Amino acid sequence: MKKKLPALHTQILLALLFGALFGAFFNVNDTSVVVSHLESKVKTETTVSDWSQVLLIKKGIPPLLDDTLRFGPSEKPKLISSFKTLKKSGADITMVYQTGEVDKGIKSEETTFNQVKSIRNEKTPATWIKWLGDIFIRLLNLVAIPLVLASLIAGAASLGDIRKFARIGTKTLSYYLVTTAFAVTIGLTLANIIQPGERMNEGTKNNLLQTYAGDTQEKIGSEVEFDPINMVVEMIPRNPFAALSQGEMLQIVFFAVFFGMVLTFADKEKSKIMLSFFDALSDIMIKMIDVIMKFAPIGVFALIAATVAEFGFNILETLLWYAITVLLGLLIHTVGTYSLALKIFSKFSVIKFFKGIRPVQLVGFSTSSSAATLPVNMECCHENLGVSKSITSFVLPLGATINMDGTALYQGVATVFIAQVYGMDLSLAQQITVVFMAVLASIGTAPVPGVGIIMLIIILKSVGVPEQGIALILGIDRILDMCRTITNVTGDAAGAVIIANSENELIATKQE
Repeated sequence: MKKKLPALHTQILLALLFGALFGAFFNVNDTSVVVSHLESKVKTETTVSDWSQVLLIKKGIPPLLDDTLRFGPSEKPKLISSFKTLKKSGADITMVYQTGEVDKGIKSEETTFNQVKSIRNEKTPATWIKWLGDIFIRLLNLVAIPLVLASLIAGAASLGDIRKFARIGTKTLSYYLVTTAFAVTIGLTLANIIQPGERMNEGTKNNLLQTYAGDTQEKIGSEVEFDPINMVVEMIPRNPFAALSQGEMLQIVFFAVFFGMVLTFADKEKSKIMLSFFDALSDIMIKMIDVIMKFAPIGVFALIAATVAEFGFNILETLLWYAITVLLGLLIHTVGTYSLALKIFSKFSVIKFFKGIRPVQLVGFSTSSSAATLPVNMECCHENLGVSKSITSFVLPLGATINMDGTALYQGVATVFIAQVYGMDLSLAQQITVVFMAVLASIGTAPVPGVGIIMLIIILKSVGVPEQGIALILGIDRILDMCRTITNVTGDAAGAVIIANSENELIATKQE
């Protein structure tokens, strides 16, 4: 007799655990880099490790204008970051690395690489298998956009009349805006109580600012001014097909909701055909998710292994108090706020809720993307929590686009943290501005990894905090991004349950 495989969430949890162990075992060497350079006009890769000092020489014209940067054995991240910055200037770069003691002008061995093309981390088995995780995320994204379009059109049309549509739409938006405001407030409160910025020493601050200076300038350069009125205008697509091809989620949501709403006014026979088509398309996408999720444990294993191997947990030591503040805030909001909301606004069991969305939280943590997790969230809410298809199809795609509680909370903590490091005291009025801006920014934040940093720059500028301060938190952002995605997707699911309960559309769920 065949043994039954563990449940999917158990498989994913095991994949997370073994992936982290695998990544920790095959971690990237802290003092090893791969240098790509030209040698006799032939591109060559050389592994450099255990250096006592590395020099990067930017060749100037005339030669007297050469710039030299020096790096110690513990400054690998700064070395890679500085090289990227120099390379963007188009300069010819020479690298000199020295081994042994370098003291009082006495040095042992010295090797020179001319015309350096790249400096990167050494690959390990854990980082090499990341392509398996990338395939998993791509498969989820493959389903996400057609699912959002089909489910929102079917969901909006199946609501029946414009009054019900307006009622559910108002409830959904109100829930998302209020919980986001709660999240930012929790983040600001904890940051003011714990004061993580006061606990960072000057040396660590300067090291982080120099290490991530290049990435910071790139982020600041890609930033766009935030204008709420312009955001509303940009929500309306000129060409819905272009919006679909470019993955413009807000525009897709607007078109799908508008199309579904108007579908209820059309001729019944014709609208029935269209509704059947989009309903069938939504069902097919859900079936595709079932197939894709069989690959989930492998994808999750690869993603976590690569993340742990590349970033490790050392960065947590540098930013320990900042990380504790963000994680504590996410825990309070995820477990406390949503549990309280479920108790007050529905009769739904909190334990049953968190059991039902375990796969959602695990996939959200692994992918760091609300959009990629949306297909899994829709399936779990309908199958495990008993949320009706019409509510699931309307509330969740909207939530994946505009509900970013975890991101908003982290932006609140990050703003106060950076201000504290720079010795700035944010007034009550400034902190209220942070709440307001974070709520608005969360609506315009794309549901993909890392985009919260761009919106953070806008918030920092709105209260006069130096945006260069994001260099302080860039190193740890990927790890915290994984954690705040759990909060984002949990908030979406809790909203679906609460809205469904208010409309008496919680159906019986499958027995475990």
